[in-house]
Amino acid sequence: MTVQDKPVPASTQSWGARPSGKGMWDIALWAPSTEGLTLHVGTEPPQAMTRGADGVHRARVPATEGTRYAFSTTGAPFADPASLQQQDGVEGWSILRDSARFRSGATDAPRRPFDEMVFCELHIGTFTPEGTFRAAAGSAELQRLADLGITAIEIMPVGQFPGSRGWGYDSVLPWAPQHSYGTPEDLTELVDAAHRLGLSVFLDVVFNHFGPKGSMLTEISPEFFLDDCNDWGRKIDYSRPEVRSYFIGCALHWLEAYGFDGLRLDAAHSMEDETDPHIVVELARTLRQARSGRPIQLVAEDSSNRVGWYEPAAGLFDAAWDDDYHHALHVLLTGESFGYYKDFVKDPHADLRLALRDGQALQGQPRHAGLEEKGEPSGHLPPRCFVNFNLNHDHAGNRPKGERLISLIGADRALVAHAFLLAAPYTPLIFMGEEIGSTRRFPWFADYSGKTAKKMREGRVKQFEDLPGKGEEMLDPFDPATHQMAWPYAPPEPRDAGLWLAVTKAVLDLRRDQLVPLFRSGRSHEFQISRLGERGVTALFPFQKGTLQADVAFDIGDPEPETGPGYQPLYQLGRSGTPRFRLGLLTP
Repeated sequence: MTVQDKPVPASTQSWGARPSGKGMWDIALWAPSTEGLTLHVGTEPPQAMTRGADGVHRARVPATEGTRYAFSTTGAPFADPASLQQQDGVEGWSILRDSARFRSGATDAPRRPFDEMVFCELHIGTFTPEGTFRAAAGSAELQRLADLGITAIEIMPVGQFPGSRGWGYDSVLPWAPQHSYGTPEDLTELVDAAHRLGLSVFLDVVFNHFGPKGSMLTEISPEFFLDDCNDWGRKIDYSRPEVRSYFIGCALHWLEAYGFDGLRLDAAHSMEDETDPHIVVELARTLRQARSGRPIQLVAEDSSNRVGWYEPAAGLFDAAWDDDYHHALHVLLTGESFGYYKDFVKDPHADLRLALRDGQALQGQPRHAGLEEKGEPSGHLPPRCFVNFNLNHDHAGNRPKGERLISLIGADRALVAHAFLLAAPYTPLIFMGEEIGSTRRFPWFADYSGKTAKKMREGRVKQFEDLPGKGEEMLDPFDPATHQMAWPYAPPEPRDAGLWLAVTKAVLDLRRDQLVPLFRSGRSHEFQISRLGERGVTALFPFQKGTLQADVAFDIGDPEPETGPGYQPLYQLGRSGTPRFRLGLLTP
C-alpha cells in the first residue's frame, strides 16, 4: 500500500497560521468533510473560511503578532490543532506567532557525535519547585548535570495538554508548548542555557495518539482517524498525506523554532501504518534531509524490538530505548513479576546476559508458554544504538506509589547498578535525581476531574490488577499533592548524595577520557557475559584497542572475579563482602 494520492510536503500549509508579509496572516485547517468553518481573530467580526478541493479551509487576514484567534462551526470557538501558543490551555484561544522570532540571539548547540551521549531525562513540571522553562534554565541542577559529565538532557513532552500539571503524554495540541511551563521564548531560553553549558537538548514527542480531553480533531476532521480504536481512542490514519504533514511539520517546528538537537519518538511501535514508506521512516528521512546543514539525532521508543530502523546504513534513527536491559535487571534485583515484567520472570539473569551481549534480549526466539515472540537478532548493531537505563519516568510511574528502583533494592545495590550503567558500551540514560541517589517518588499525575478522571483512574487501577493490593493503594493522580511530591531535589538531600555525585562524575570522566575512545576502535569479537554468583555478572567487552572487563556483584556473597593477564584496573566501587563494581582493561 502506498500513501494516498501524492504526498504533501511538510512545507505545504495544510495546518496552522503563518505570517505572509505586510501584517497579513495565512491560516489553514484540513477538515475535508466539515462545512461552514468560521475564523475568529481578535475582536474583529468572524469570517467564513474557504474550503479548497484539497479539503483545506483557508483564510488570509490582517493582524498583529500576539493577536488571539480560534475556529468555530456551530458551537463555541476552539483552538487551532496546529497552534504554536495557547492563551489559556487547550480549551482557550490560540495566539498568532511567528516562529522565526523565537530564537533571536540564540546560542549554537554543541555538535556532539551520538557516541558521546549520556542522557538525563527530566520533567519540566517537577525539575524545579516552580516547574517552568525559565526556572529550569537558571537552576543549579542543570549546571550540576553539565559539571558531572552528562552531555544531553531529554525533556519529557511539553506539547499543550489539559490542565496545568501532567506527564505530557496526553497532549492535544502538540505544536504548542504547555502554557503552565511558560512561553515559547521561555523554552528557547532553556534550550540556549543548556547549550551554553555544553548540553545537547532532546525533546520527547508524542505522535501516536492525542489526550482524552480537549482535542477537536475527531469532530472537525474525522478523516484524520481510522474506525479502529486502541487504548487511547481512535487510531490515527497515517496513510493520509495531510496527517503525515501534520506530524512531520510538528517535528520540524520543534527542531527549527527552538533549536533542539534531537527528538525521542514516543511509542513508535504503536504508530501502526501499512503504507510505504512507513510514517516513522518518512519522518526520519524528512527531518534528516531538512536539517542536512546541521545534523540532528533521533531516538525511538520501540518495544517491537525491530532492527532495521536502527541500522547505521539506513540513516534513520541513532538508537532505540532498550527496555529489555531494564526489565531483566529489574526482575533480577526485585523479583517482581507484574505487567511487562512477566516476560522476564523465568530466567532474568539469562535475559540480562543476552541484553548485555547483543543489546536486546527478545530477538524473535521462542519464549516460555503464554508469551508472545517478538524482535529480531540485534547483536550486529553498534552498542551505541541502544539507550540503556535503570530507571525512567515509566518504570517509576507505572507503579501504584511511584517508587524508584533505589527504594526497592537499597542504595548500595542501586549505586553499583548506576556505576555499571554509566561505564558500559551502551548509551546510558539516567532519570532526574538518580545522580544524587534521590528516593523521591515519581508517580503518574494529571489534572483531570469528573468523568474523565474517573475513567482514567479506573484504567490505572486495572493496570495493577495482578499486584497483591490490586492497585488500591495507588496515590491519587489528580491530587495536586501527588504532583508536588515528584520534585527529586526536595530538601533534605539524601544522606549519600555526595557519594552518588562523586561516583557519577568519576565514571563519566573515565567514560569521556578512556572508554569512548576504546569503544570507537570497534568491537573485535562478540561480547562475553557470564554469571558472577547469584545475581552478579562479569562482562568482557572486546574492542580493537583492548578488552573492557566489568565485574558487578549485587550480593554480599558473590565471589571475587578473576582477572586475566595484563589487567589494568580503571575504577572500583565497594569492597569485598559488599555490593561492588570493578572496571579494568585487558590490553591486546
